[in-house]
Amino acid sequence: MNRLLLLLTFLSVNIYMCGQIADKETYLNAFVGEMNKKWPDNRTLNVVFHGHSVPSGYFKTPVVNTLHAYPHLVLCGLKECYPWAVLNVITTSIGGEQSEQGAVRFEKEVLTHRPDVLFIDYALNDRGIGLKRCEKAWRKMIERTLAENIKLILLTPTPDLNEDIKSDNAPLESYATMIRRLAAEYKVGLVDAYSLFKSKAGAGEALNMYMSQKNHPNALGHSCVANEILTWFVR
Repeated sequence: MNRLLLLLTFLSVNIYMCGQIADKETYLNAFVGEMNKKWPDNRTLNVVFHGHSVPSGYFKTPVVNTLHAYPHLVLCGLKECYPWAVLNVITTSIGGEQSEQGAVRFEKEVLTHRPDVLFIDYALNDRGIGLKRCEKAWRKMIERTLAENIKLILLTPTPDLNEDIKSDNAPLESYATMIRRLAAEYKVGLVDAYSLFKSKAGAGEALNMYMSQKNHPNALGHSCVANEILTWFVR
């Protein structure tokens, strides 16, 4: 009995220390309030997407389909909901890049845009550097973002058809788990694209209908991610 109580105490302490993901209903309330302001009381607002080829808009490489990639779809969705907002959606992403490289240029190429809300999406390419190195890079970017009082939302990866997304042993699963843990630890937002597509696969959907090539979503795949992102903004 004493051992059981000690175990339960240990688990409860660790759950408390890990925190929880930001509340979707309240996390971006101040930003939504800014989007609802009309001239002459409004200001220019910046939403920045940092990451690799997917937010960059690469479909079937080397084609870059900017207008059907999720950052642009988010812009369109936000403008439908907030017609008075002066809104910039900025991509600082680079195809082929991983999070260590993204962290190196974070100060000069991301924070310089003075984002009101920042998204980070690197997990697909982080498999090349491993969990330990990429977690260090993610933490560096997260902590610099929060030091500037910028709202932050992390993205788990979109699919790679070379892996079995239904398997808990798929390499990307461990990266998605890390990102969820970081979102909870730092109490920031999370768009769990990996779980979204894993659920679709579990329901019997063929994921190739969402992909333009093995590791890049098509317009339909991007729209799924954009719709999840928009749930953080739409009230």
